[in-house]
Amino acid sequence: MSDNQKDRKVYVVGHKNPDTDSICSAIAYAELKKQITGKNYVAKRAGEVSEETRYVLDYFHVEEPALLQNVFQQLKDVDIRKIDGVSSQASIKEAWAMMRENSIRTLPVLNEQKLEGIITIGDIANSYMELYDSYLLSDARTQYRSIMNTLDGKIVTGNEHAYFVKGKVVIAASSPDMMENFIDEDDLVIVGNRYESQLCAIEMDASCLVICQGAEVSKTIRKLASERDVVIISTPHDTFTTARLINQSIPVKYFMTKEHLSTFHMNDYLEEVRDVMSKKRYRDFPVIDKKGRFTGFISRRRLLKPRRKQVVLVDHNEKTQAVDGIEEAEILEIIDHHRIGNLETMGPVYFRNQPLGCTATIIYQMYQENQITPSRETAGLLCAAIISDTLLFQSPTCTPMDEATARTLAQIAGINIDEFAKEMFKAGSNLANKSVSEICFQDFKEFHVNELTFGVGQINSMSSEELQEIREKVCPELPDVLKESGLDMVFFMLTNIVDQSTELLCCGGSARQTVIDAFELPEDTDQIVLNGVVSRKKQLIPTLVSELQQ
Repeated sequence: MSDNQKDRKVYVVGHKNPDTDSICSAIAYAELKKQITGKNYVAKRAGEVSEETRYVLDYFHVEEPALLQNVFQQLKDVDIRKIDGVSSQASIKEAWAMMRENSIRTLPVLNEQKLEGIITIGDIANSYMELYDSYLLSDARTQYRSIMNTLDGKIVTGNEHAYFVKGKVVIAASSPDMMENFIDEDDLVIVGNRYESQLCAIEMDASCLVICQGAEVSKTIRKLASERDVVIISTPHDTFTTARLINQSIPVKYFMTKEHLSTFHMNDYLEEVRDVMSKKRYRDFPVIDKKGRFTGFISRRRLLKPRRKQVVLVDHNEKTQAVDGIEEAEILEIIDHHRIGNLETMGPVYFRNQPLGCTATIIYQMYQENQITPSRETAGLLCAAIISDTLLFQSPTCTPMDEATARTLAQIAGINIDEFAKEMFKAGSNLANKSVSEICFQDFKEFHVNELTFGVGQINSMSSEELQEIREKVCPELPDVLKESGLDMVFFMLTNIVDQSTELLCCGGSARQTVIDAFELPEDTDQIVLNGVVSRKKQLIPTLVSELQQ
């Protein structure tokens, strides 16, 4: 297994508006998979945790999973081309050599990994097209050291770290008498081995002499140059070659593009990146990380085969309940105990679905199958999930396997199952500081039947007084919740664990009539109380779906 494969994250995540089973099963399964495979499985959540779940996490001192907002493909899922940049003081020649060595057409200009600009082959071509400008070297404030390196030369006299900042570049190919007519103060003069020409240039206050063909420089010329702060560079090239090469010493900052750069960030979504690219004619686009550092270049070609985010889904298998962008992700596994939904996968996946009361029961079976004993904390989370989903074994979805598993896990976790359940349900129904929207959507699932879409929320409590308070708070604002959800109908279950009953609040379209017909209630029913109905999954949803399908 390569390091990249081992370090690549696999997200283990439950459904939106997660309940205790969704969160706890994700944490426990991620831990199991890490132990079995050694890979980087990470538990995530697809929504805010409920008060009940927060109580469980706090009780066992387990950190809340980070929020996974979506699994849309991002630039960080693409193979970005890593390229070492150049300093803004690097010469055009250095930039060109790096481009040829790496077979690239665009180079980043960096200052401590921060992007200052980009230089392209087109920019370098433009530098050659401007050879007629003899002031180009000084306008670009070219360092003498850069000129020396570009000409494969050496410094004979003067400060190589100084800059050529004033004057033009001239070739002294004529007699000293004629040279006096075109050499000005501070010029850079390209000369040969003639003593008279070198002396004339110094006397005309040139700032730099470039001596061609490696000619010897006399002691007198060196002494005069030193006295007048004239830089002398000796190059092995002839005059023609020197004249051709010298403009390549110009620093890249003079020709680089530094304004209106089209850059992307690692977290940008590919759909948005493609849209921007379609409107630009650039070949390569710089990518910046969250600290503003240059990461590499991205091109259109590299967007063709992005890596899909890898996910394991627990406690659901319906697209409407999955994290946004699931169609762009690679689903590796699904562990669930609900009905088979409408989720499609790119290829075959490991799908484990058992008719049990809780996903956590299945996950504990997988611990046993791999001969791994969960830690006290993990056992406590799994136990809490079973208590929650089965309403402490009172739900019709509960099986003997669920109850036996929960009692075994309670022993590992060292908790009194009845006392723990009482405190957990009490925390879950304590909604004093919650808005109506938060109450309704904290444990909320959406369903599709024919052309209709409806949602069902649920609150469980062992106190009829608490449920009455919630009813008085939610009922008047349910129409606003319906509007916010954008659904055709909304149902809200107020489930009394002790009485084994549910009061059902309805809103939207034919919601109320659908319930009356589905459960064969009298037409003049005021409060809809469904005795014996405590399970959304096994009792309410199948009955509503059957009625709507008819």
